[in-house]
Amino acid sequence: MKKEEFSLWKQVGILSTMGITLVAATAIGLAMGYYLDKWLHTSPWLTILFLLFGIAAGFLNIFRDVARLRDTNQGGS
Repeated sequence: MKKEEFSLWKQVGILSTMGITLVAATAIGLAMGYYLDKWLHTSPWLTILFLLFGIAAGFLNIFRDVARLRDTNQGGS
């Protein structure tokens, strides 16, 4: 496999995980908030708070992946 082809597949792999990480971080934050609300009887405040934390974490991961791809493309040229 050529170096350029390997790099392309690596980039496709990183890009394909972005959507999954956004959904996973959001779902984990939602689940944590929901179960903390049930345990502490503070519904719906912790659910909303942890949902927002999960969304923020998902977007942070996307920004990091984009920066990593940008650095890879600039360094390889």
